[in-house]
Amino acid sequence: MSLAFCGNDNNSAAYNVDAGVLNNGCFLDALTVVPHVFLLFITFPILFIGWGSQSSKVHIHHSTWLHFPGHNLRWILTFILLFIIVCEIAEGIVSDGFNQSVHLHLYMPSCLAFMAAITSIIFYHNIETSNFPKLLMTLLIYWVLAFVSKTIKFAKYTEHGIGLRQLRFGITGLLTLLYGLLLAVEINVILKRRYMCFAHPTEVKPPEDLQDLGVRFLQPFVNLLSKSTYWWMNTFITAAHRRPIDLKVIGKLPIAMRALTNYLKLREAFEAQKVCIQPQGPKWIWTALRQAFGKPLLLSITYRFMADLLGFAGPLCISGIVHHLSKENHTIQPPHLGIYFISSQEFLANAYVLAVLLFFALLLQRTFLQASYYVAIETGINLRGAIQTKIFNKIMRLCTSNMSMGGMTVGQICNLVAIDTNQLMWFFFLCPNLFAMPVQIIVGVILLYYLLGISALIGATVITLLAPVQYFVATKLSDAQKSTLEYSSERLKKTNELMRGIKLLKLYAWEHIFCSSVEETRRKELTSLQTFALYTSISIFMNTAIPIAAVLVTFVAHVHLSDDADLSPAVAFASLSLFHILVTPLFLLSSVVRSTVKALVRSNNSRPPLYPFQITNGYFSWTDGTPTLSNVNIKIPFGQLTMIVGQVGCGKSSLLLAALGEMQKISGTKTSLLSESFIREMKRGAVAYASQKPWLLNTTLAENITFEMPLIKQRYRAVIEACSLQPDIDILPQGDQTEIGERGIILSGGQRQRIGVARALYQATNVVFLDDPFSALDIHLSDHLMQEGILKLLREEKRTVVLVTHKLQYLPHADWIIAMKDGSIQTEGTLKDIQNSQPELFEQWKTLMHRQDKEFEKNMTVLERKNLRRAMYSREALKTEEEEEEQSVESDEEDNLSRVMRHRATIPWRSCGTYLSSAGLLLLLLLLLSQLLKHSLLVAIDYWLAHWTSKVITAKIDAAAHNCSLVQVKIADLTHSSYLLVFSLLCCLGIVLCLVTSVAVEWTGLRVAKELHHSLLNNIILAPMRFFETTPLASILNRFSSDTNTIDQHIPATLECLSRSTLLCVSALGVISYVTPVFLIVVIPLAIACYFIQKYFRVASKDLQQLEDSTQLPLLSHFSETVEGLTTIRAFRYEPRFRQRLLEFTDANNMASLFLTAANRWLEVRMEYIGACIVLIAAVASITNSLYNHLSTGLVGLGLTYALMVSNYLNWMVRNLADMEVQLGAVKKIKALLKTEPENYEGLLCEYHQGKIQIQNLSVRYDSTLKPVLKHVNAHISPGQKVGICGRTGSGKSSFSLAFFRMVDTFEGRIIIDDIDIAKLPLQTLRSRFSIILQDPFLFSGTIRFNLDPEMKATDSMLWEALEIAQLKPVVKTLPGGLDAIITEGGENFSQGQRQLFCLARAFVRKSSILIMDEATASIDMATESILQKVVMTAFADRTVVTIAHRVHTILNADLVIVMKRGVILEFDKPEVLLNQEDSVFASFVRADK
Repeated sequence: MSLAFCGNDNNSAAYNVDAGVLNNGCFLDALTVVPHVFLLFITFPILFIGWGSQSSKVHIHHSTWLHFPGHNLRWILTFILLFIIVCEIAEGIVSDGFNQSVHLHLYMPSCLAFMAAITSIIFYHNIETSNFPKLLMTLLIYWVLAFVSKTIKFAKYTEHGIGLRQLRFGITGLLTLLYGLLLAVEINVILKRRYMCFAHPTEVKPPEDLQDLGVRFLQPFVNLLSKSTYWWMNTFITAAHRRPIDLKVIGKLPIAMRALTNYLKLREAFEAQKVCIQPQGPKWIWTALRQAFGKPLLLSITYRFMADLLGFAGPLCISGIVHHLSKENHTIQPPHLGIYFISSQEFLANAYVLAVLLFFALLLQRTFLQASYYVAIETGINLRGAIQTKIFNKIMRLCTSNMSMGGMTVGQICNLVAIDTNQLMWFFFLCPNLFAMPVQIIVGVILLYYLLGISALIGATVITLLAPVQYFVATKLSDAQKSTLEYSSERLKKTNELMRGIKLLKLYAWEHIFCSSVEETRRKELTSLQTFALYTSISIFMNTAIPIAAVLVTFVAHVHLSDDADLSPAVAFASLSLFHILVTPLFLLSSVVRSTVKALVRSNNSRPPLYPFQITNGYFSWTDGTPTLSNVNIKIPFGQLTMIVGQVGCGKSSLLLAALGEMQKISGTKTSLLSESFIREMKRGAVAYASQKPWLLNTTLAENITFEMPLIKQRYRAVIEACSLQPDIDILPQGDQTEIGERGIILSGGQRQRIGVARALYQATNVVFLDDPFSALDIHLSDHLMQEGILKLLREEKRTVVLVTHKLQYLPHADWIIAMKDGSIQTEGTLKDIQNSQPELFEQWKTLMHRQDKEFEKNMTVLERKNLRRAMYSREALKTEEEEEEQSVESDEEDNLSRVMRHRATIPWRSCGTYLSSAGLLLLLLLLLSQLLKHSLLVAIDYWLAHWTSKVITAKIDAAAHNCSLVQVKIADLTHSSYLLVFSLLCCLGIVLCLVTSVAVEWTGLRVAKELHHSLLNNIILAPMRFFETTPLASILNRFSSDTNTIDQHIPATLECLSRSTLLCVSALGVISYVTPVFLIVVIPLAIACYFIQKYFRVASKDLQQLEDSTQLPLLSHFSETVEGLTTIRAFRYEPRFRQRLLEFTDANNMASLFLTAANRWLEVRMEYIGACIVLIAAVASITNSLYNHLSTGLVGLGLTYALMVSNYLNWMVRNLADMEVQLGAVKKIKALLKTEPENYEGLLCEYHQGKIQIQNLSVRYDSTLKPVLKHVNAHISPGQKVGICGRTGSGKSSFSLAFFRMVDTFEGRIIIDDIDIAKLPLQTLRSRFSIILQDPFLFSGTIRFNLDPEMKATDSMLWEALEIAQLKPVVKTLPGGLDAIITEGGENFSQGQRQLFCLARAFVRKSSILIMDEATASIDMATESILQKVVMTAFADRTVVTIAHRVHTILNADLVIVMKRGVILEFDKPEVLLNQEDSVFASFVRADK
């Protein structure tokens, strides 16, 4: 056996050493074993004993990692070395096949070399990660020995006349070169690191990122193998199965990927471009983008080129394998050096060699492709972060008038951030396709021409001619999507208004008007979605049908054009694979071109505004039209209290904003009262500003007050006390650490306003601007805030205070007064100055000042706190459920934990069932049957092709055997014509079924979208008011926005992709198993690997997708918060702090995106490697089956073509499964809302017109779980009576008014109106007969006409009359369009007071028999209020009016007064009767009011 190394045949040449041992081939091979054995023996103890034991005890953290010089080059050279050694092993095995006995020396040294090469790179990796370079000495010796032994071998080959015709000569030469290069790399490490032969070695620290233990995204720092296979992600993805992924798990971004780094890079590129090009237009932007992010993109394009070129190895290898199976090739060449050498042609003529080469080509192609994807997406993510930061900096300099006048909405800015920046990111992802695809198409067509001749060009022409059609379809698809998006935005806007104004809509019984308005927009959206679905189905159809049509046309042309048509399996299946490769780039090219055209960025430069405090002869405007403020001359004295007063809409708030520089200056001079140096630098100090509409952050109450300032406890307590916030804080579950929701959604208007004022008081600024801080506060709170906050806290600190107010009783405290009228200054000065100069104005003020509305104790505030308790109760109930879920996840009990984790890993089949069942049985059956039939037909087409080509070959062989050309031609013709007919029929049927399936999928999606939205809207609109009070508005709106969008557009596409990729994989595995049944046994371990990979990936992918979405929400929220509070932020001079928060949010979102990208690449690399293994197994099995069991070459070609298909679609199947799982979450959430119990809208239709009210033993509560708020109330109100209701807060006044509308749960007693029990009336009828004016004014976007009369019943004269009554006729007359003038979202283009007046006008238009006014005059100045009270009394003289009093003097003229306390009626009589009773509670209220 010792002699078997050199073979044991009779030929003694192998042992002939007469010419010297170095001239013996076997000895030369034995000589090359020495270096490999040396390395294996030396490194074994170090690797397995040293590091093996160490790594089991101590985990080397990545903070010690660094890369030695030539790191990447070493890895690349090692990969090439391994590939060449595999070729050497294969060459040895093939050449050994020509010998009579086994010659181990032909491949055994190569096997050892392979082991040594792998050991060398593992050894190097361990040395590098532990930073111990002295051990590299071992590798230096190994490279020297290997280089020397290979050089000797190469020299001897040259000496004996062995040249390039022999493959082994070329392989030896390449190995010599590679060992030499690796030796050079090793010497370079010594020279750079100086770890030997030098007195002082170079100290090198790991990168700064790796020293930060928070950085866990290691892709830039790992070695090349881990980088290309995403090996470092293994622990991350498997850990997701044990613990959900959150922001703590993903850690920080590496410095090079942070938004700030990339923003600075982009800014530098823009600055550099300004020097060369005029900063204008897309060319300037694209040049800057290329300069900043061009290099990584170029790398991605290079990877893509290499991947695409390697992709053609599949068809070529299939052609080679099938072609060579039918040939025997055993040409024996004369021996050299006692052994046989084979040429490269003989080597590549071996089918097994081609199978192995195909395997390596696939591995390499997939690796390059995923590397290209990763680099492109990473660049896109970096660009997105830079662009978002740039947009934010632009927003910081945005003019406020752009916002208030609808020039730019919060929605538009969020779209810019969420959609446009993502489009730019995806353009970068698609960019490599733009360059690589034309090359792929050209190479594909050349190869087809080589295989099929002129007929290939005809097939390619079919694809090329259909490409413009695809481009047309893609364009139409884009247009349909844009139109759908417009309708979707409009629907969302309407839904948002509907949900925000749901209380008003229910009270006025208008919910169905607004519901039908939403439904109408939804119908338009669905029409647009139908167009979208139609073009999508055409696009899917073309994508699947074009390859079939192209193959059909090509083969028909090939058979008819060529006299001796070579339609062998080798040609047929290689062509089939090439057509599959060609269709993808042609299909995508249109999308890529369209994306390129769309991805243009536009940005406008804006200059920072000037911020003054003194204005001379100023004219200011929100737009370029009529000035809002004219002839303004004011001077705000330092360290004093300045008050600005005037009627509603006279321009008080505008004056403050003009002083802050937020309005456009038409003319006049603005001067800062700061030092000259500040004026020159266009700067001013910070101003603490509390806006009229409070602006709060979605954070804790304490953080809203301190507002980025350090917490000084003494000052904080003083501010809390001044703003009377302590009782409110006590209600909150976590005190001042409670998160108060977006825009302070859980708080009332007064509470929000006091927090806004508290923020202004807390800040250490010299100047404080307070815009109507008392509007939502009752008199006690107002007085307390005035005394403790403004007069004490601010005055003591000598701060300049500018106060806009309607509370004229505070005028005596003012050091300086500015009175405004119709957008100009009426007068200014001290109160004494005004008394002397404007006695009439002073008298008017005096009347109002003496009527100090000292209302009963804390009336509004206690109600606010009660509502807050209710809100917190419901919020805590929801939170408790969430916490219970979280606790169940974090529970230590193994069973519970495993159950929760198992639930995370399972696919939501129920949601899938809900989705499919919504489509209806017929559509579902059509969908399933068409999909199964289509894929069965596709298999039948390819099987028939295999059968046809095999029979053609058999017919030709038989004809050749008979040696009769006439018979041959006849048989061939007969074969072609009969088979071609069946082939054509199958192809045509396949094309028809492609159309049916694509239409069925889209139609199913459309039907489901229609059904689910309709059910959702109609369920929600009928839900009781309690549902809206306990469910966060954002949660409801999300169901209508993102979840509906997912169901509309994403699920159908994912469903189609999932069904297609799954059925293709199943049919492919079926075909391979049919061709080579042994494949089934070998594929079991691969199937198990696939199962575990998809199982782990789905959980991690779901977590990361949700994390990406959840990190995008704070980012968008931060943008919208910043836009809404722009004035406040700029006033406070807090731009840098908000920029810093933006960078944190952007980095968190980008971190999640990067991990998701890396996870996708992790999956795809593994799935595609498994696909490559399937190709190798299928190829080896079918080759063996063909050689030994005479399997037809047609079936071999069929099996290999389908094996390639599996490698393409396997990862898509898992990706789509993971996507589908996430998207079905939307269906699950909507399904949960569909279970909401609606209000009972049924009843007997009756009419009532008089307005007589009888309340009998009435008890009501807000919920069956809560205590009653009204207890056994009895009252009788005659038609036309004016009734006032008063009482302390929490006494049940508002509950009393809501009981009329059945908005609360009446569990005892009844209300009878005009002898009809309201419980028996249909809700719609009941509510439509009342009018109510709420404390919070709510206007809908649309015309003034629509806001006053959505039912469109009133005439123009009636509307003008209502506006005149509400003191709004002059205002509306001046507006363009009059009654058809547009009201912007939330009525932002009118002041708070004007909005309340519109609500009063709305009630007048309705002219119902009963009017309820619920503290309706809270936001109106006293002068306007007194006019309104008179108007109400006259306009509603013949109708019943119930007034819930805000200011007690307003109900002195009422016919009856009801005094309430803790849900019961204390007093019920005429006001004069109650006033005459000394012990009357009402009398005590009135006395307190004087």
